[in-house]
Amino acid sequence: SSVHEGSTAMRTLAALYNFRFEWHEDANHFNDKKLSEFDAVVFLQTTGDVLNEAQQQAFQRFIRSGKGYVGVHSAADTEHDWQWYRQLVGHTFYIHPPVQTARLQNLVPTFPGMESFAQDFIWTDEYYEYSEAHIEGLNYLLSIDERTYDVSADWGEKQAKGMGNFHPLAWYHNYDGGRAFYTGLGHMGSTYSDQRFLNHLYGGIYWSATGKGILAD
Repeated sequence: SSVHEGSTAMRTLAALYNFRFEWHEDANHFNDKKLSEFDAVVFLQTTGDVLNEAQQQAFQRFIRSGKGYVGVHSAADTEHDWQWYRQLVGHTFYIHPPVQTARLQNLVPTFPGMESFAQDFIWTDEYYEYSEAHIEGLNYLLSIDERTYDVSADWGEKQAKGMGNFHPLAWYHNYDGGRAFYTGLGHMGSTYSDQRFLNHLYGGIYWSATGKGILAD
């Protein structure tokens, strides 16, 4: 349901903030001509191997031309075998426990959209345990206090152990000539009607598309 709710939310954001938006589920749109029409691409709940080699090369050229990427939730569970994408997204998904409520920390309230979150707040979501960072220089926006929820999960071949004292949930960085923003929030469809999340998502879109909006300390 979050895919349908998310596409509706994106249309709402596009109307509210006056930007052009197109929704596609066909990866054939990942070509130089089509991508050149846009400033950022959003991977909304993508999973698995979604682009072929030619589409991957077009996406690399898009980012290297100074454009932006936004990954939402399972975008970190995408293209596990593509090293360039792993570095673009920053961390990859490993495992998750059931949906729970936990306490989150707002690490950078000056980043676009983060002003909507309190410094510490409770949130309900499907919290991913991630790999180690695939690249240096990630700027972390949200983290979760693992003491406030049960991190355990057993999938047979995988067991969850948590990430320890620092468990990131959202981040951004400059990458290969462009910009990348990722948020681990957004598993549930109802999240896309929460104004705090919509502000968070739009902040990531705005920054990734323009490079603007970060306030000085």
